[in-house]
Amino acid sequence: MSSLPDKTPAQGFPNEKRSLGKGVFKKCGGCGSVLTAEALSDSWHVCSGCGYHHPMLPADWRRLLLDGGALERWDDHVAPADPLRFDDGKTYRDRLDRAKKQSGHTEAVEVGRAHIDGRPVAYGCYVFSFMGGSMGSVVGERVTRLFERATAERLPVVLLHASGGARMQEGILSLMQMAKTVAALSRFRSVRKPYISLCLHPTTGGVAASTALLGDINLVEPNALIGFAGPRVIESTLRTTLPEGFQRSEFLQAHGMVDRIVPRAEMKSTLSVVLSHLGGGRA
Repeated sequence: MSSLPDKTPAQGFPNEKRSLGKGVFKKCGGCGSVLTAEALSDSWHVCSGCGYHHPMLPADWRRLLLDGGALERWDDHVAPADPLRFDDGKTYRDRLDRAKKQSGHTEAVEVGRAHIDGRPVAYGCYVFSFMGGSMGSVVGERVTRLFERATAERLPVVLLHASGGARMQEGILSLMQMAKTVAALSRFRSVRKPYISLCLHPTTGGVAASTALLGDINLVEPNALIGFAGPRVIESTLRTTLPEGFQRSEFLQAHGMVDRIVPRAEMKSTLSVVLSHLGGGRA
């Protein structure tokens, strides 16, 4: 006799979970509306009903912002190691391997040369799907090289931030990247080319405390969470109730922390105007 459990053609195996429409429909994180994945993709992952901005992959950001979606990648060969031999029940190397498979990236940031409306730029984008966009020594090295190469080639810099902060598996080596990237940015200032920072949801921790809010122009998405420690951590530490909307884009703009909130549909045209005004010449 067969050892397989009984099944029906319609149901399959009794313990097998079916998810009809998985990947076809998505629920809006703002209003709860059910949207087709295709319609959401066509609108750059912005809800047509309430305007909620859902997270977007680096590949989609390239398609949205860069001419032809093209990026001449720099420093992809610089890959993370395991300097502390960190193990919290799963080795750091195992976590890195899993992150590479899940995200399709070699680290939590991609950098390179691109064009925005014909203007050459040094471009970077954090990869949140790679360990929460956390900044380790290689992320810091790539961002540092981004500013260094932009300095050598006299290119404006456009850097998209989305991160949970410093990577705990690298300890103090991760925290050192804050000073390292800011020092590279300081040297970049000598060529008098614009640095435009774009903060996505979320931009937190050591990344928020380093390059994220140091742009000549700081642009943000609607309702993005931006800050060092999260609201829940602050409330529990200070034992106080924070103002409504604390650390969200609109709160930061009202308190002079960022320059402008830009919906995705207007992001490329806004970057083009800013680059033209601040000296990002066409190729």
